[in-house]
Amino acid sequence: MDLHQLYVFTKVVEHKSFSKAAEDIFLSQSTVSSHIHGLEKMLGIRLFDRVGRESILTPQGERLYQWALKLLLIKDQALLDLKQGMTELRGMVKIAASSVPGQFIIPKMVKQFRQEYPEVLFHINQSSSKIVAEKVLNGSVDIGILGEKYEDDKLHYIPLLKERLVLITSNQVQLSGGTVNIQDIVDHPFIMRNSNSGTNAILERFLKKNNIAKDKLNIIAYIEDGQSLIQFVMQDVGISIISEIAARGYAAKDMLKMYDINGFHDERYFYLVYNVNKTQSLLSKLFIESAGVLI
Repeated sequence: MDLHQLYVFTKVVEHKSFSKAAEDIFLSQSTVSSHIHGLEKMLGIRLFDRVGRESILTPQGERLYQWALKLLLIKDQALLDLKQGMTELRGMVKIAASSVPGQFIIPKMVKQFRQEYPEVLFHINQSSSKIVAEKVLNGSVDIGILGEKYEDDKLHYIPLLKERLVLITSNQVQLSGGTVNIQDIVDHPFIMRNSNSGTNAILERFLKKNNIAKDKLNIIAYIEDGQSLIQFVMQDVGISIISEIAARGYAAKDMLKMYDINGFHDERYFYLVYNVNKTQSLLSKLFIESAGVLI
């Protein structure tokens, strides 16, 4: 069985498209089709059904996909064991990240990893923590990095970095001292992260602990993107509570004000999460194993 054919097959499975797979691995669509047809002819089975514009796996194709991942992993492990071309390992690592890790943690991790494996290509998708966990569960990404745990037997979490939340305001807002009470900010216009974010989950737990209903906040906007939220605050549209990691650089440059919140001692971790039922490529395994060093 030709390992390159199997590699091409896995790419068609991942993209559900011959054309997108061809674009990903820099082959013509006709070459990709030829590899798949050759594999089907050799095995004597049909691997894909065409449904609309997508190529959907047949039951036999689903079984072959699992075997193909294992065979390709063994091939990579053999090369690694023979210590040939360590820096020549090629492939893609697909990562889903929530807002803060995507902007402030992953760039450093990617830079560090590519110093040892310069041929690696990263595909990084940014969304809320809940969506990150869902992508890891459905196998559309190899790894997730997020700020909230969503319990599931298939998910394994590795703590990466501890952090806390802080209040941010524009330079026009005058609050006394470097620490504020949660009751003091209830009447200020408030910019809220979307409900699926890890930041939102921690804030809601804190409000509940202080017997403050969420609807008591003067919420004027829900924002999906953390950077957009910061811009709203800097323009004095409202105040917000965000990750200290995200706020620190802006506060250091006097672009906004940052405050501690009395009693808000809850710290959180950013986690790397992966699906224990998904067969990881060697590159994904290496990234997972070295994640703590890359921070």
